[in-house]
Amino acid sequence: MGSTDLLRLDRLGERHIEGCMALSAEAGWNQTPEDWELFVQRGTVYGLPGGEGGPAATGAVLPYAGGFAWISMVLVTTPRRRERLGTRILEKCCSDVVERGLVAVLDATPAGERVYRPLGFEPAFGLSRWQGEGGGGSRHAGIRPMTESDLTAVAAVDAATFGASRMFLIESLYRRARQLAFVAADGSGFALARPGRLATQIGPIVAANEQAAATLLEAALGAATGPVFLDLADRWDLLKRELAARGFTVQRPFQRMGLRRAAPFGDPSRLFVVAGPEFG
Repeated sequence: MGSTDLLRLDRLGERHIEGCMALSAEAGWNQTPEDWELFVQRGTVYGLPGGEGGPAATGAVLPYAGGFAWISMVLVTTPRRRERLGTRILEKCCSDVVERGLVAVLDATPAGERVYRPLGFEPAFGLSRWQGEGGGGSRHAGIRPMTESDLTAVAAVDAATFGASRMFLIESLYRRARQLAFVAADGSGFALARPGRLATQIGPIVAANEQAAATLLEAALGAATGPVFLDLADRWDLLKRELAARGFTVQRPFQRMGLRRAAPFGDPSRLFVVAGPEFG
């Protein structure tokens, strides 16, 4: 396919969500229609039209006020994966971010990293997706269920850690899984989660230290049922040991990367489990 194919890139809307879901499900990803709604409503989703009405390829740009924008959902339907469509959509997303005067950031799979490095993306830190089963909950000192009145304070803690305010995401996650939302009694940390197509996705988890994060994680895991995914920063050995003791295993690694920037935004020393590669 020629470079003129980029002229056919459409900005997708809510009427395209069903087709986007088909594409992410084909890839075996965990997103739900509610996730795609956030991409459409809060950012820009680019799509290359496919033969049956749904997109053959997608890429999403989610701008944040902290000087950067998240790129995610770079997907190409299996029959067309040798046509460099993913690279072309990624280039479109990057040009969008640059035009906004922002830094492009993403979480790359190993296959994606091989594409992103030649384009100028630099590694910041590693993550791993852990998978296992929820359940086995118990009461935890210093942790309580999150309430709606906590959301403003939780969003402020998240913004300081992530590097940008994202109240829209905090509210969405809380609304979708209130039973899995917890806060530290002193207000220093929290845990959120969301239902996924394949598994409950736990994250983000923000805490003052690793032991506090372990308590929040245990509360969230105990309240979850069925399959669970979570994306843990690789530096946290205590959490890795506790997940392994629960029977969790690593599904795949990710690498957080910035376009011509290796330094992460926010405060990674308080970030334990991220919201997922689609949101950061």
